Amino acid sequence: MSNYAIGLVIVMYLAMLFVLAYFAEKNPRGKWTNNPYVYTLSLAVYCTAWTYYGSVGIASRSGISFLAIYLGPVIALPLWIVIMRKVIRISKQHKISSIADFISMRYGNNRSLGALVTITCLMAVIPYISLQLKAVSETFSLMSSENSYVSSGFLDDSTFYIALLIAVFVAFYGTLSTDTSQHKKGIIATVAFESILKLVFFLVIGVYVTYVLFDGTTDLYQKASNFVNFDQLTQLGGLENGFNWLFTICLSFFAIFLLPRQFHVAVVENDNERYLKKAIWLFPLYLLLFNVFVIFIAWAGNIGLPNGVNHDYYSLLLPLKEGNTALALMVFIGGFTAVISMIVVATLALSTMVSNNVVIPYGFIKTLVEGNPEENTKRIKNLRRVAIFMLIIIAYFFYVTFSAQLSLYSIGLISFVMISQLAPSFFLGLTWRRGTAKGAEIGILVGLAIVFYTLLLPIISQVVMPNIKFVEEGLFGYSWLRPAQLFGLDYLTPESNAFLWSMAANTLSFVTFSLRTKGNYRERNYAEMFVNHENYENLQEGAFIWKGEAYVADIKRLLSRFLGEDRTNRALRLFNRKYNIAETEEKADARLINFSEKLLTGSIGGASAKILLSSVSKETPISLVEVLNILEENKETKANNKLLIEKSEQLSTMAHQLKDANEELRLQDKMKDEFLDTVAHELKTPVTSIKAASEVLVDEDMPPELRKQFLENINRDTDRLDTLIRNILDLEKLSNDRTELDIRKHNINKTIKKAIKGVEQIAAKKEVKIKFKGSEKVEIPYDEDRILQVLTNLLSNSLKFTEPRNGTIKIDLKDQGSAFAVVVEDNGRGIPKEDQGFIFEKFYQSKNQNIKKPQGSGLGLAICKKIIEGHKGKIWVDKTFDKGARLVFTLPKHDEEKNFDSG
Repeated sequence: MSNYAIGLVIVMYLAMLFVLAYFAEKNPRGKWTNNPYVYTLSLAVYCTAWTYYGSVGIASRSGISFLAIYLGPVIALPLWIVIMRKVIRISKQHKISSIADFISMRYGNNRSLGALVTITCLMAVIPYISLQLKAVSETFSLMSSENSYVSSGFLDDSTFYIALLIAVFVAFYGTLSTDTSQHKKGIIATVAFESILKLVFFLVIGVYVTYVLFDGTTDLYQKASNFVNFDQLTQLGGLENGFNWLFTICLSFFAIFLLPRQFHVAVVENDNERYLKKAIWLFPLYLLLFNVFVIFIAWAGNIGLPNGVNHDYYSLLLPLKEGNTALALMVFIGGFTAVISMIVVATLALSTMVSNNVVIPYGFIKTLVEGNPEENTKRIKNLRRVAIFMLIIIAYFFYVTFSAQLSLYSIGLISFVMISQLAPSFFLGLTWRRGTAKGAEIGILVGLAIVFYTLLLPIISQVVMPNIKFVEEGLFGYSWLRPAQLFGLDYLTPESNAFLWSMAANTLSFVTFSLRTKGNYRERNYAEMFVNHENYENLQEGAFIWKGEAYVADIKRLLSRFLGEDRTNRALRLFNRKYNIAETEEKADARLINFSEKLLTGSIGGASAKILLSSVSKETPISLVEVLNILEENKETKANNKLLIEKSEQLSTMAHQLKDANEELRLQDKMKDEFLDTVAHELKTPVTSIKAASEVLVDEDMPPELRKQFLENINRDTDRLDTLIRNILDLEKLSNDRTELDIRKHNINKTIKKAIKGVEQIAAKKEVKIKFKGSEKVEIPYDEDRILQVLTNLLSNSLKFTEPRNGTIKIDLKDQGSAFAVVVEDNGRGIPKEDQGFIFEKFYQSKNQNIKKPQGSGLGLAICKKIIEGHKGKIWVDKTFDKGARLVFTLPKHDEEKNFDSG
């Protein structure tokens, strides 16, 4: 293909990314940009050109050792639920936007430490960016059939212009806001999209090579096994090689946490920490899929391509050899997506670190203090844009200078070794309170010095002084000081050698100097907050310690220079409302200082925010004892607050209970009044009827038949009156436990049949069926007259509410172990759910008389309840029965308090 055709494809692809980023930024809260899948796919920025091309190259030369780079992240991801969740919470609380801000804040917002971390990241990532440019340049040359990878001048080099286009994309979408803690939805959407593309394209070439060029994996294996070094390619190696595996796994383990691009996508761009649950299994699956065909493409290249070609590009050269230009172009685009996503996120993260931790705190902060909000916003954005272009240009010239000496794999490992120097200060800083800024600085410097001597110096010497022999002979001629085999360990790779000695010296220096030096009060304050943040209100303002003098007006003016008047007023208004602080308050306390520092950290970084607030406040140093005392007081205050909250909840519960009890008493009182009305009505009705009939009977001329009818009415009303009075007296006696039950052993089956016989005439008249199957003789102790009264009442109620001719009443006797249960069930109207808890109350029917107007006084079920309770049993409504009504009562089999005679 011609250069112009490939260039056109690249420009069209970048234009598509611009469009995708535009729509993502336009709808930042949409479901397509805010979900755990986009978050997980953004983590795949880990898979760069090194993964896309370099893994095949190392697999073709060293076999399965390429897997070590991916085992580290797979091991690390389950720990994210603990470690990364803690890092995300801390970062969100303090508006942290980079790994440099995170580490410097852990050690008291130390400015020099933040700058050192930034420089370390620059040294690690710029070669990594150059690796990506190297891959673009070399694959571009392969696609366009050029004979050389590097042009005579950068103005003639297409890679230079591609790098500039990438810089334009990052500068535009990465600096829309000065608050770097805000999410960059446009960039993350493109990274997620590219993660899908590069995986799909790599799987396609894998399938093509394995199943089109060859007859599957078995065919490939058989042909590859004819090579002399095949055993070496398929074995782990001995114990000595095992150390190389171990150190490479450790490198990749640290990288997934510490690489600026990984910290940015995993922490800064995290919308919801619950996304981690999806990421810990989905991202390893992504890595697995990416590596399924690596070894097969490597074998295929060894079989089908000449020895002189670059092994890194087997996936591109194999389709080109077969004349399949379309597939080769697809592979090229897949590699280009891997390059784009890495460069975009890495330069975005690095530009933030450079501006916030180097440029602004070391020389530009005075200009910002004197500027207005609009000028400051413009200056900060321009600073970051310049940083983005400078980073990419420096990476380009690094690639031009050193590309011939280094493979993709070696450049990647060098970057990993460099970035791992942050591991002691990062991981120990999260778990060890004694770590100090001085210990972290010295540890990083010592580690970098060893990496420079063991790894970088030999590379630089090959370019600058190719004739120097100290690399082979050792410093001053001492063989044990040879950079690549330090202290005589000649079985380690150069990268493993550098990692071992640098990390050992780094960690030892960090621990030693942390123990020998005492951090200031800010360091100990932040140490407590980072290590033990769960116990200090999740890093809320109350856990921050500050002592001094500051005025709200000065802080407000400072914030306005960076946030603007409106945003500052809104933020302070919310702060005052949260802590119930008066708007007229003049002096600032620790909470406002901490709150303001967080607001500024998002825009200019923690170190600069600390410097700015120091310029408008007079901070008084606090002794370590005071720090610990204040923290302990905060802890006690939190515990007391928690106890008060619990007491308040208990009082609230008791108040609700008292309210319910009061409502119940009012209801009972109302029901009592209604009961008296009902009783008066029930007494008045038969009395009035008797009186009227008696007056009529005075007439001596009344026919005998009519006289007989009136006498029967008087007799019936008298019985009704007698029953009502007896029920009232029974209920009163039963309620006050003044009725002695004549409890003896009786056959419950016979008692049930007696009750049925007592109502069978009414049942026959209504054509209602009563069913009961008496089982064997069952004798239990009870007062038969009273239980007959209960059964008769229950049967009468069922007859009252069942339909004539269709009604059915069933009685069942069930053995429940210590008691027998009698079940009376009908298919009538049933009992409304809202009434089921009240039907056994004394005044239930009186309460509902205006609705139901039932016959009788409504005392029957209340009497039944008292009788059953007198027998130490229970009576209730079966609420699960919905085909009528089912009432159940129990009678104990034994009563140890009484002696019984047979009845």
